[in-house]
Amino acid sequence: MKRRYVIALVLSLAVLIPDLVTKALVQAKLELWESRTVIPGLFDLVHVTNKGSAFGFLNRVDITWQTTFLVAVTLLAVGVMLHLLRQASDQETFLITGLGLILGGALGNLVDRVRYGEVIDFLDFYVGDWHWPAFNVADIAITLGAFCLLISLYRKKPHAPRSH
Repeated sequence: MKRRYVIALVLSLAVLIPDLVTKALVQAKLELWESRTVIPGLFDLVHVTNKGSAFGFLNRVDITWQTTFLVAVTLLAVGVMLHLLRQASDQETFLITGLGLILGGALGNLVDRVRYGEVIDFLDFYVGDWHWPAFNVADIAITLGAFCLLISLYRKKPHAPRSH
């Protein structure tokens, strides 16, 4: 098996397994909508759900099509990432890392959407009344993967010569 596939597979599993385990622990230890303070004034563990996507986009009870739409978008994104992985060279470490992280995160949230019709979130950071939207391990991996892809694009971009 080619190096890029091994790296992407290992990273995907390194995200998917902890994501599913932590979500199962949250479901087992916290009632839905329960919150437990970990660091007062900064961080709580919560058990919330999100029918939408990042930052609560499409997280509405008055629409019913968002789960089907987001499952379809995720499957399309997984297909695109696999295509990009196939086209990558084994030396494109940031690209491969980014794709592996995003794949693992996408699959973690996809499992939730298929099983429950929504995603389980549990990490709640806040300062005063300001709360960052709750998120999970999959979301962290997707964000880190996106940064890796940006670095990969930057490194690939031909740099214009400097004029003196």
